[in-house]
Amino acid sequence: MTLENKIRLVAEWEPQSATQLTWPHDGADWADHLEPACAGFAQIGATISQDQRVLNVCRDPAHQRQVVEWLQAAHADPDKLDYVLADSDDIWARDHGLINTFDKGQLLLHDFQFDGWGGKYPAAKDNAINRRLEQSGIFHHTPIQHHAWVLEGGAVETDGQGTLLATCSSVLDPQRNPDLNPGEMEQLLQETLGVRRFLWLAHGALSGDDTDSHIDMLVRFTDPQTLLYHMAPDGDDDHAVLAAMRDELKCFRTAAGRPYQLIELPFPGIHRDSAGRRLPASYANYVLTNHLVLLPGYGVMQDEQAREVLMHCFPTRQVILIDCRLFIQQNGGLHCLTMPIHAQPVHN
Repeated sequence: MTLENKIRLVAEWEPQSATQLTWPHDGADWADHLEPACAGFAQIGATISQDQRVLNVCRDPAHQRQVVEWLQAAHADPDKLDYVLADSDDIWARDHGLINTFDKGQLLLHDFQFDGWGGKYPAAKDNAINRRLEQSGIFHHTPIQHHAWVLEGGAVETDGQGTLLATCSSVLDPQRNPDLNPGEMEQLLQETLGVRRFLWLAHGALSGDDTDSHIDMLVRFTDPQTLLYHMAPDGDDDHAVLAAMRDELKCFRTAAGRPYQLIELPFPGIHRDSAGRRLPASYANYVLTNHLVLLPGYGVMQDEQAREVLMHCFPTRQVILIDCRLFIQQNGGLHCLTMPIHAQPVHN
């Protein structure tokens, strides 16, 4: 059986049809920072609309009218904007959104449970968004499979060829799925996402990250042979655990049995909120569209160094910096607040 005749988790660099944004509103955590948050979302939406469709999830009709105004002010392409009404607890579409697979060569979307990262935060509204999207008809005839167990999109990284890269602390967290042991979780990942190789990280953490070490803040595939990873300098509080993660990455092998090419990302410096709490700044939290790389920026000279690294890794894509200093105030980043919907495969 060929790869295209099996279920497989889709790599982010494969062709996409749209990107989902779940917009901030005045009924959730962003109420005190709503105007700058919406301005940031409008920049992201307008940038993505240069390249592909943007699926905007809005709380209610009044909220949708506000979102339309923000996107118009940012000069988004109106012909590439879609809107669906669904109330939300927060903005992190990567974790409450639909995970994409190909099943026998056709797109299949997966609706997993979302419980606010192991019950840390309210999540009932976020957990209902995918059902609302399905009911809206926005996905037309694309099937959606619903699951009774928890999995977040930011917790899984793939090469698109059956390899899953993840941290044990997030995907195997007993707070998320108390009735599943690690072996049972692997079996479910094999059955639902077509995972055939597991690369489990026992180390890796970022100060300020409250997701139990989501992989999208730490390590990313740029192709099936290359891994980009976040690192902190010697003497930094995060250095030891990230150095242990790097040592694990050195031991991992590709499907062909070769070591991965490892590329260290620049360290974006230490960023803190007004109370002095350290925030989770990472260049690993970039986003791919069909022809763009949206790279989180933090207002430091390392932003340009990170841009050069991403230009090298994705030479056919334009790399655009997006200021993410506001978003890390709520412990997330650029990749965390977007979720792609991939395109149906083209069969010759």
